[in-house]
Amino acid sequence: MKLSHVRVTNFRSIEDSGEFEVGQLCCLVGKNEAGKTAVEQALAGLNPHPATPIAYDRERDYPRRWLADYGQRHGGKEAVVVTTRWTLSQEEKDAIAELVGTSAINGDSVTVSRSYGNTEPDWGLPVDFEAGVKNLIVAEKLDEEEAAPLVGAKDSKTLRGALEGLEEPTTRQARLLERMNSLPDKTMTGAILSFLKPRLPQFMYSSHYDRMVGQLRIDTLERRKAGQLAPAIGAGERVFLDFLEYAGTSIEEVVAAKTYEGLNAKCESASNRITDQLQEYWKQNPHIEIDVRVTRAEPNDPQPFNEGVIARARVRNTLHKVTVPFSERSAGFIWFFSFLVQFAQVQKTGGNVVLLLDEPGLTLHGKAQEDLLRYFDEKLVPRHQVLFTTHSPFMVPADDLPSVRIVEDRLIEFPPGKWRSEGTKVRDDSMATDRDTLFPLQGALGYEITQTLFVGKHTLLVEGPGDILALEAWSAALTKRGKVGLDRRWTVCPAGGIDKIQPFVALFSGQKLDIAVLSDYAKGDKRKLDSLRQNKIMESDRLLTFATLLGKEEADIEDVFNADLYARILNQAFGLVGQTEVTVQKLNEADQGTIRLVKKAEAYFRTLPPDTPEFDHFTPCNWLFRHPELLEGDAPEVIETLDRAAAVISTVNKLLV
Repeated sequence: MKLSHVRVTNFRSIEDSGEFEVGQLCCLVGKNEAGKTAVEQALAGLNPHPATPIAYDRERDYPRRWLADYGQRHGGKEAVVVTTRWTLSQEEKDAIAELVGTSAINGDSVTVSRSYGNTEPDWGLPVDFEAGVKNLIVAEKLDEEEAAPLVGAKDSKTLRGALEGLEEPTTRQARLLERMNSLPDKTMTGAILSFLKPRLPQFMYSSHYDRMVGQLRIDTLERRKAGQLAPAIGAGERVFLDFLEYAGTSIEEVVAAKTYEGLNAKCESASNRITDQLQEYWKQNPHIEIDVRVTRAEPNDPQPFNEGVIARARVRNTLHKVTVPFSERSAGFIWFFSFLVQFAQVQKTGGNVVLLLDEPGLTLHGKAQEDLLRYFDEKLVPRHQVLFTTHSPFMVPADDLPSVRIVEDRLIEFPPGKWRSEGTKVRDDSMATDRDTLFPLQGALGYEITQTLFVGKHTLLVEGPGDILALEAWSAALTKRGKVGLDRRWTVCPAGGIDKIQPFVALFSGQKLDIAVLSDYAKGDKRKLDSLRQNKIMESDRLLTFATLLGKEEADIEDVFNADLYARILNQAFGLVGQTEVTVQKLNEADQGTIRLVKKAEAYFRTLPPDTPEFDHFTPCNWLFRHPELLEGDAPEVIETLDRAAAVISTVNKLLV
């Protein structure tokens, strides 16, 4: 069985999440308080793992504003918390077909849900039980006369009732009744569930608060586990026990050792094994090792570590030749180590488990979060379905965006001026209504793009994506005329303006890239350019502006165009006709205080009717790129534009020599 769809209802901030699809990996992205934890904890209660025995409590978990109306809202029944759909494997479908017949199966998925007060999940089976009854009758080879008294049977109960009501059953009828009575719960449903229930995965929930303690008193542990001594074993102590178990020993073996040499030999073995695992995935500092030792308590240590036998974990830095207590390492390191221990132990013990991870890696550096995603991909996902929540851009799997689900607390305005919440919603698409909700996704995409755009050694930074299209259009037109276009060694990347050049260059300074800039220029940009040159962000001759290349005080990429040609492009790109049609005269009259063509266009569009498309830099360049025929022919405005473009491109290409 594989989880395919989830729907959460009537749980904390969730009235109805809507059904959403999950795969082998599912990333729930949303703001704080959006309801991500509620989604996971509701799902964890469906069939909880013994290590995380989450249970539903109506008073605590039912949406508080509707609690007084609980009975009325649910017709005297218990409210459903979670409904899931599971895809059956071919083996599972074949096993069910053996029980009820192939013709009785009407789907390849089952529904499993759970409500408040239920001791176990409810099942919806893809079986036509009336057809199953007919198949059972056929399987026992009853003739027409024997089958006649059973014609009205629609399920196991009515079939068994009809058989039990026969005064003198035939051999085949008796055999059919015996077969029914041999089924678990004496029904087809019971037989199917006895097969499927052990195959329903358990849900193991883990939050970012689960961290291993640095020391553990072991001589009193058995009594505490048995409830004979307080306090009870805590979550951090359980992680310590998992650590010993994963490393091939246990607290019982450690306690049973006859000498301290024996104790420490086992602990050293545990330390070495977990260190190998740690160094594979903790790339923040490769010079650390885990060291666990067992010693007698020191009387001046704080209770309860001032008596008995104590196991202590320390972290050794092999570079600085120093060890420190495990508890004094960073919160991120402690969590990461604890996480590796917990789930390495899950891997070791096996079992059919779906992992629910709540804000994993919250305290980790961005690169360490990447290592954590790699651990998911290499160690967890091949064996378990994994659902995790995050609001960190570095925890969003940018190479697997279809696995991302958006979680938001949706607000609606009704009536006007009055807002109310519809509760937490989970969406398969990525178009959340709240821009803040999308921030982690946008951050992940932005980071991914910056890592993949610079695929060439030679990178040309321009203002925006429209500049790329204009350069491509000019280059294609020049090449078609037998002239030199933009050298293909250039990788053109939008930087977003002069302000963004310094962070762009700094971001990729370690990649030994050959970077040049082709930028717009206004009078207010002089100080910014001077600062770039003085700070030696890059060589001065690699900071090109259209103003310098075109011999003007100010200029943008639009000023490469002849004004008449640019007006034609605007009319075509924005569908301007009649009274709104652009001319050079109208552009000049719109703003006589600037020589920049794009500023004149912006001013002109502000005079147009409200239903006119809003001006932007990208649309004209995009239209030109899609209509290269505009740059064909020998019209004076075309020749003038291409001559200017050739001069710009030639200067850029010379930087490669």
